[in-house]
Amino acid sequence: MSRIKRFGVSLEEELLISLDKLVKKHKFPSRSQAIRYLVRKNIVEDAWRDNKTVAGCIVLIYDHHKRELVNKSLDIQHKFGNSVLSAQHVHLDHHNCLEMIALKSKARRLQELADSLISLKGIKHGKLVMSGM
Repeated sequence: MSRIKRFGVSLEEELLISLDKLVKKHKFPSRSQAIRYLVRKNIVEDAWRDNKTVAGCIVLIYDHHKRELVNKSLDIQHKFGNSVLSAQHVHLDHHNCLEMIALKSKARRLQELADSLISLKGIKHGKLVMSGM
């Protein structure tokens, strides 16, 4: 584990109040933990913008009774085969399925894959989550 380095931070009062609200909202144990979270979040977002290799997951909820939806989804995943690490399919109820697709690739490629899947007719909800490596 990395050594902790201490340093001082000066903030306007309004920004400090906002930081304290963030600490409370996310139940961070300290302001330091909140600042670490914000720094890491920005580093990850920079990786997305810079099209670096990232890990991610697409979560889809869909009606499995929609004709050809599963086949279309699999066709798209095969086109992006080198980006797809694994997929897990869960039956939520008689009509609804949950699919989680684990990914690793350049950020823009993962966004393109997610857009292709989420836009399929029959997808009720979809979301891509990416994280730096």
